[in-house]
Amino acid sequence: MTGPSVAVRGVEKSFGDLHVLRGVDLDVAPGTVVALLGSNGAGKTTLVRILSTLTRPDAGTAAVHGFDVVAEPARVRESISLTGQFAAVDGVLTGRENLALVARLRHVPDPGAVADALLARFDLTEAGSRGAATYSGGMRRRLDIAMSLIGDPPVIFLDEPTTGLDPQARAEVWRTVEDLAAGGTTVLLTTQYLDEAERLADRIAILHEGTIIQDGTLDELRRLLPPARVEYVEKQPTLEDVFLALVGAGDPPAGKDPR
Repeated sequence: MTGPSVAVRGVEKSFGDLHVLRGVDLDVAPGTVVALLGSNGAGKTTLVRILSTLTRPDAGTAAVHGFDVVAEPARVRESISLTGQFAAVDGVLTGRENLALVARLRHVPDPGAVADALLARFDLTEAGSRGAATYSGGMRRRLDIAMSLIGDPPVIFLDEPTTGLDPQARAEVWRTVEDLAAGGTTVLLTTQYLDEAERLADRIAILHEGTIIQDGTLDELRRLLPPARVEYVEKQPTLEDVFLALVGAGDPPAGKDPR
């Protein structure tokens, strides 16, 4: 695309007397990861629901992959996939059956082959024949994201994908999002975790009281504060460092906090 994959201009949304979005402007460039950062109740999920055509805005415009979310909702839904805060996985079905079912619903040729390829891509091949109810939280979330990739949607919305996950499962999801970005998928990620935004996002937009109060790269946002002072301190491993090392998740990348 020559323009942004997601373009939001002046979007407003209220529920009765509660004004959730008060004029949101946001652009997401193709092939990038943008983190929408905000506290609980800031309006992150409401904006994602509008972009996913699940909720109509009261005012303003929004387009995804060049299609207006109000005027062309069917074309928008063809272009996106949405992973909500809770994994939309059928626990009765096996991992492979979950994937094959979504492939059939999306009218993708050879659903079985698609399912097998995604199981391999997300390191779930050995668990593919097991009921999804037996999966760990991280495995369920990886399966959920794998299901969202069927049909190769150019834009993916991840609404607080690591809420409620343990540190090891969060690390698994982070690696999955990094793989998506490396493959050129456009990702809009909502989160309330500062470390998650810092780790994954090309750009960070901060949503507060219904508006985007700042939008930029991590370096640009850091420059809003006074320069850091250099201090020499002895840094002890955190409990999370110890936990991840003991369970075999490995050391975090140099200079990165694993949380």
